Amino acid sequence: RGSNAQQVLVMIDGAIVNSATGGQYDFAFLTTDNIERVEILRGNQSMMYGSDAMGGVINITTKRGRGPISAGGFLEYGSYNSLREGGKVSGEKGPFDFSATLSRWDISSISAINYRRGASELDGLRNWQGSARLGVNLPTNGRLEFDFRWLNSDTKFDGFNGFNPADVSGAGSHSNQFVYSGNYFQPLTNWWSSRITAARATEHLLTDPGTSFRDIITGQTGIPFQFLSDIRTYSNRVEWQNNFQIAEPLSVIAGYQFREQIGNSTDTFSDKRVASHAGFAEAQLNLWDRVFGTAGLRQDEYNVFGSATTYRFTSGYLHKETGTKIRASYATGFRAPTINELFFPNFGNPNLRPEKSQGGDIGIDQTLFDKRITLSANYFWTRYRDQILTVFDPVGCPAGTFGFCPANFGSTSAKGVEVSIKANILRDLPWAKSLDVQGQYTHTATRNTSTPDNDRLPRWPLQQYSAMISYQPIDPFRLNLEFRYVGQRFNDANNTQSMAGFDLWNLAATYDINRQIQGYLRVDNLFDRRYEEILFFGAPGRSVFGGIRVNFHLL
Repeated sequence: RGSNAQQVLVMIDGAIVNSATGGQYDFAFLTTDNIERVEILRGNQSMMYGSDAMGGVINITTKRGRGPISAGGFLEYGSYNSLREGGKVSGEKGPFDFSATLSRWDISSISAINYRRGASELDGLRNWQGSARLGVNLPTNGRLEFDFRWLNSDTKFDGFNGFNPADVSGAGSHSNQFVYSGNYFQPLTNWWSSRITAARATEHLLTDPGTSFRDIITGQTGIPFQFLSDIRTYSNRVEWQNNFQIAEPLSVIAGYQFREQIGNSTDTFSDKRVASHAGFAEAQLNLWDRVFGTAGLRQDEYNVFGSATTYRFTSGYLHKETGTKIRASYATGFRAPTINELFFPNFGNPNLRPEKSQGGDIGIDQTLFDKRITLSANYFWTRYRDQILTVFDPVGCPAGTFGFCPANFGSTSAKGVEVSIKANILRDLPWAKSLDVQGQYTHTATRNTSTPDNDRLPRWPLQQYSAMISYQPIDPFRLNLEFRYVGQRFNDANNTQSMAGFDLWNLAATYDINRQIQGYLRVDNLFDRRYEEILFFGAPGRSVFGGIRVNFHLL
């Protein structure tokens, strides 16, 4: 909804994984191994989640062990010398349940700068990932969970010579990430339950600038600016949430949250800290399972800039007889400045204020044919202000910054429409065990209201749509066809670098050889489309991957 990567909060098992120094989360190293679900909340969510949740929240949860104790593994090989393998074990015994996985992914890849523009060096990836969840069911419906995730990756990349793309030899980074969390839930009475979460995420990131470069535009060769980036970050979060059932139609959620982000960089800065204490409360109303409403308020107190107050209101009405639901919301959000924006030597500005936002939406959901078809339509709008941008201001920037520093300068807006459909077309027919279709369409009009021309925000298309058809002709065989379209957008803030729209098709098939063995085949970019998500950076052509999965019971 017109936000950027710093304005979307990403959590894994309750731990904040947004970079403490840069503010965003890099999804490049996270695979779906042992992930049970990914929840996406759109729009301002700071009332419940605090900073960084202006554009939304992506909440990732590790799988819980269920059923008999079993073990399994997979092996996959495909285009660009891609090799993936991994193993898992999971299950439950008495009050205990557990799941654990370990996987590895190696790929020679293609050049990070588009090889069709003349780049030739292969920029590969090596990725290890391990994860585990241990749960214990306690007396009187209590539950205790411990989660762990480890990501260790080496990746190669390219860069720029001034504003020109450059093929860089030897440039790369090494990332070592750990995510830990503990969660304790306990009903205390028949009207009061409590949940305590403690979580920590750490990352050690080493970056090597490479040994030489070749300018793709001019052919110039040279040596990249030599630096060694050694950054360590730590993100801690503790939350105590209480649910109170005040009366049959009314419940209240109230709690306290502490969050802390610490970062240090070798020879640059050491142990800079951004921390907050927050209290929040939300009332939830449910009348006759037809009329719904919430009202919530949150107060954050920060060590670097003071306080931030956010609130959120939602309402909804369900007409059960026709399966029609009307809903609306209004909320505010904020983003605290990052450690780099506040403290980076010869750049940071300790006088920064938080970014702020406000927005709302109104929508309708409709089910048809005994809920076999679900239609949704939504209108949204958001305004962002006091956005932190790098500016040239010799008077306002702190001494030692050479006149360039982050400042609360930007203001932007976004409004648009979201439409989706989910349909169960066929069930239990000859050669049609199931046929399901789903599709989404989004129109997003963005504006940079801090510029005279109200330019569109960079890399935001006006139109995006996608669809998926899932067909199961017989029990062991399933076929999925995915389609995505991204419309025209501009790569730069001045709207001078136009990028054409593109469509992308993916095909996947699985076949259960027996109850323990499954074979699968996946074809990405089925029609070998030539496109760039970001100007100058490449994307794979037609790619074919095949593999086998094995699973068997131990107990």
